Amino acid sequence: MITAVLFDLDGTLIDSAADLGAALNAVLLSENRAPLPLQLIRPHVSDGSHALIQLGFGSTRGAKHEHRRQQLLESYQQSPCRQTTLFPSIAASLDYLEAHSIPWGIVTNKPGYLTEPILCRLQLNSRARCVVCADTVGYSKPHPQPLLHAAKLLRTKPHHCLYIGDSKRDIEAGKSAGMKTAVAIYGYIAADQDPTQWGADWVVPSPASLLCGLTQIPR
Repeated sequence: MITAVLFDLDGTLIDSAADLGAALNAVLLSENRAPLPLQLIRPHVSDGSHALIQLGFGSTRGAKHEHRRQQLLESYQQSPCRQTTLFPSIAASLDYLEAHSIPWGIVTNKPGYLTEPILCRLQLNSRARCVVCADTVGYSKPHPQPLLHAAKLLRTKPHHCLYIGDSKRDIEAGKSAGMKTAVAIYGYIAADQDPTQWGADWVVPSPASLLCGLTQIPR
């Protein structure tokens, strides 16, 4: 029985690739490097700022890498929601959950200072029953603690929660927390990854099918 639904943010609820891509390209342009096309950036968005800088510059660690990463975050903070939108049909899914008194929340590896402006702009801040960010509990996914904390905030047992995400670490975190899991393959998944092998209970091919599936949740 599912009594609550938790969502990852980027690549699951919202399509933020264009704004994060613009932030990466701003850093590239600052060093007189050519910008990257969005289709190349998109599969790396869910992997965070380290992965984006690695994509753009090939670096993985060190002072220069960290300096570039901070530049990316500063650029992104200035315009975190210029082109970011909900994925199609997500609004209908949230409406359905609320109409049937199924609480929903967000568990993301994005830090709170970047998450909150986006949720306010998209008018989700007053609707989500809980929001757990990378800096909320001191752990990030794939650690299960953020999801366990979210379940506690919703006053729901973890095994009565469904967690929906678009990365392997989302599924690992959900399974470790004892939740049912769903992988949103419409999100930012690279072509060389096979999400059907991640052990999720449900593979969601499109935002529209997410809505269809939610209507079938036993409760």
